[in-house]
Amino acid sequence: MWSYERRLQFPVNIKEPNAKLAQVIISQFGGPDGELAASMRYLSQKFATPYKEVAGLLNDIGTEELGHLEIIGAIVFQLTRNLCMEEIEKSGFDKYYVDHTLGIWPQAAGGIPFNACEFQSKGDIITDLFEDMAAEQKARSTYDNILRLVDDPDVCAPIQFLREREIVHFQRFGEALRITQDKLDSRNFYAFNPGFDRCKDCDDTPEPTPGCDCGCDC
Repeated sequence: MWSYERRLQFPVNIKEPNAKLAQVIISQFGGPDGELAASMRYLSQKFATPYKEVAGLLNDIGTEELGHLEIIGAIVFQLTRNLCMEEIEKSGFDKYYVDHTLGIWPQAAGGIPFNACEFQSKGDIITDLFEDMAAEQKARSTYDNILRLVDDPDVCAPIQFLREREIVHFQRFGEALRITQDKLDSRNFYAFNPGFDRCKDCDDTPEPTPGCDCGCDC
């Protein structure tokens, strides 16, 4: 269960509309490395994660990513509000306008709609955590690219905040990977899925069986 606060994690107060810039930033709303994909990735992965501390981390970061989605939505909305038709046409925002008017809709900067194939939930904790670390780095790279295109300090500030959080998430997932590897047998953690491959002895007993090489941490 979540408790929602009616405020953004970082304030967004943009004074000057810029529809051309909005078309770039919207990629972090519904693009391949955006906040929607991130939140769905982590909140899906948590269910099959065998270690409660790692599942808790996935839940926490997945929830925070929903807050980041809200920040990006606010940025795009404020960059496009009160535009006249001349500004819409001149900025190249007319194609988006035809389908969505000034509503916020998940798509990449290139106009490709969001789809669930942009993230994975494999049910293998090692596989999932490596994907999560890569996802955070790709998001950080995308924010770097956006910052190179932005000169409005009102837009830069929340984007810089989001970039910093991607770095923190990358570090936290690295810690989760170390926790996981410590719990698994170092000889087989790349060939063993603790959420699925369990030996009979470990299923029958609360403690690992002496001499068992299955890698379970039951």
